Amino acid sequence: MEIVQKKICERYGSEFFPPSDYDKVGISQNVKNGTRPLNGMRINPEHNTSGWYIWGGEILSKDPDFFLPLHYSHVGAWENLLVPYLGLAPGWRFLITETYEDVWFDGDNLLR
Repeated sequence: MEIVQKKICERYGSEFFPPSDYDKVGISQNVKNGTRPLNGMRINPEHNTSGWYIWGGEILSKDPDFFLPLHYSHVGAWENLLVPYLGLAPGWRFLITETYEDVWFDGDNLLR
């Protein structure tokens, strides 16, 4: 999968910055339930986190329990479509479905 992640990074001009298998992502339950589109936003990693926040759907909930901690190594079991994008560096975002891909740099995310 590393080769695919590197290709995504090269395509968009991002540094290759993969999480370790034990880093945690914040992910919403609706991702596992198949909600689309899939959104990903990466902030600067801290402690044992990857910096990734991933959710399904068009609305980002403000519910404090919306994001669940999940080790990076388990993301593919929840939704394999996400894994190629998770090598993008902090500040990068994506919005994807099986037929749509939008990837962009959002430097404002680095301030969080």
